[in-house]
Amino acid sequence: MRLLQRLKHGLNSQKSRPQGHSNYAYTTARVRAMKSKLLPQETYPRLMNMQIAEITRFIQEVEYKEDVDQLARLYEGVDLIEHALNRNLAVTFTKLISISEGELNFLISEYLKKYDIWNIKTILRGKRCGASTDEILEAVVTAGRLSYTFTSELAAKSTYEDVIAALSTSEYYLILKDYNGENLSEIENLLDKKYYYDLFQSIGNPKSKDRKLFNKFIRTDIDLKNLVTIFRLKKYGISDPSAADLLIEGGLKLKIRDIERMLSLSFEDFLSELEKTPYWEEISSCCSVKMDSLIDLETRIKKLRLKSAESFSHVYPLSIVPIMDYILSKENEVGNLRMIIRGKAVGLSDEEIKNQLVI
Repeated sequence: MRLLQRLKHGLNSQKSRPQGHSNYAYTTARVRAMKSKLLPQETYPRLMNMQIAEITRFIQEVEYKEDVDQLARLYEGVDLIEHALNRNLAVTFTKLISISEGELNFLISEYLKKYDIWNIKTILRGKRCGASTDEILEAVVTAGRLSYTFTSELAAKSTYEDVIAALSTSEYYLILKDYNGENLSEIENLLDKKYYYDLFQSIGNPKSKDRKLFNKFIRTDIDLKNLVTIFRLKKYGISDPSAADLLIEGGLKLKIRDIERMLSLSFEDFLSELEKTPYWEEISSCCSVKMDSLIDLETRIKKLRLKSAESFSHVYPLSIVPIMDYILSKENEVGNLRMIIRGKAVGLSDEEIKNQLVI
């Protein structure tokens, strides 16, 4: 059965409607205060000059103090920072859900279900490569609907079959039941498609300003995700039409049929086609036929995503957009901190780490 049919016939395909009014003024005011506490750009060069123990002390003095204090008796070094960052992200996003109401709460909750998808994928990957429960839990972020207790229990399961059995009553089971231990990339792709399908179901036919803004935000996100995917396919010389299954439908500026057509083009012609898109200006300086790595490109796309959300946030200050802007900015801060500590732990040079920071 095709994905769309499977989703339509799923146990949880019917979305509950939000109840009550949306408290935009209150929530956006709280979010502005939260965003003001994010690390300023000039912090990152300072962190680059610190050792891991010094970075731990630094983040303990700012917004991550409670997280480090709570976990210091269980972990140390890089492991402590990893778990503290993940805990902080989960606590922060759970707070967004708790302070919002009505439609706003509904849309934020639906958006943050991406962390349920992330955690399920992480656990299945861990089971496939024989990772320990602690190693798996280093990478999970319980900011969605699956609780930390339940997610921890999933991570502790002996086999992937046990994990899927524990999820048999979840909305993800219709996809997960087809996992055979070998087709993980296919399952992950279907989970991603389900996530965006459900988001569009939640938005419905957007008539209110807020739903229209949220719809545009999600569709832009799909464009940028597809852009990274097509570059990866082109870099590795994959032009098989079946590779188009990796693309997500619903983008704002990049239509699936246009991206599919690009798959068959030479890399040079592919870049020429991209020049016609609104994203070219931001990524053109790192795109060439002789591209050795996609790191710079992916960093530029992340910056473009942040820049787009921030610009919309200023135009629509009393809407869901400032909240989406904050979520992306918070994720980016955690991603930068993680990149620095991981880079230092494996001995990357400062230049290599710097090139992967999104500042």
